[in-house]
Amino acid sequence: MSLTSIISTMRLLEMSDSQFPVGNFSFSNGLETASYEKIVHNADTLRQYVEAASIQSAFSDGIASILAYRAAAAGNYEEVLHADEEVILCKMNDEARQMVLRMGKKMAELMVHITDCPMMTRFLKDINQGVTAGTYPIAQAIAMQHAGISEEEMFTSQQFGVVNMILGAALRCVRVSHYDTQKIAYDLAPRIADDYMHVKEMGYEDMRAFVPGMDIMASLHEKGNMRMFMN
Repeated sequence: MSLTSIISTMRLLEMSDSQFPVGNFSFSNGLETASYEKIVHNADTLRQYVEAASIQSAFSDGIASILAYRAAAAGNYEEVLHADEEVILCKMNDEARQMVLRMGKKMAELMVHITDCPMMTRFLKDINQGVTAGTYPIAQAIAMQHAGISEEEMFTSQQFGVVNMILGAALRCVRVSHYDTQKIAYDLAPRIADDYMHVKEMGYEDMRAFVPGMDIMASLHEKGNMRMFMN
C-alpha cells in the first residue's frame, strides 16, 4: 500500500466513522416509528427495512453525489450546486429534508475547519447565504474528492452511513442483537457493490426515491410521541 493510499484510506475511515461529528446518530430514518408500529420487530424485518433504505439512497443521493464528485474533480462548481438541488428535490418528507440539511451543513463546517478546501468554503458560504440547500451527500462528495478518496469509496461510505445509522438505531428500539446487526451489514456488501455498478452511469433523470412506506413512517414520526431520535 502506497503512502498516498494509506492517507486516503485513513480519511475514508475517519469520515465513515459513526463518531464523525455530523449528527447521523441522532436520526433513525423512520425506524423508530416502524418499530413502534411493529412493522420492524426482528432481524428479518430489520434486514428488509435496511435494504429498502439502502436502495432508496443509492438511486437518489448516490447518483447525485457521484455526479457532484465528478463535477468537483473538474472544478465545475455550478454543476455541484445542480446536484445539491436535485438531492433536496428527492426528499419527500420534512424529516428527510431536515436530516440531509443538518448533516450537510455540519459536514461543510467541519471540513472548512480541518482542511483547506476552497470549494467547501464556497459551498458553506452559499449555504449560509441561502444560495444552495447544502445537502449531506453533496458535502460528502466535495470533501471526499478533496481528500483523495475515490468515487467508489465515496459511494461505499455513503451506503455504509445509511446502513449503520439504521442498525445503530435498531439496537436501541428493536429486539435484535449486535450479531444480528453485524450480519445484516456484512451480507449487504455485495448488494451495495451491485447498486454502484448500476448507478454509476445514471443521470439526474434516473433519480428516484419511491419507498412510500418509509415516507409514511417519517411523517408519523413527525407527529408522534416517540422522541428517542430527532424529528
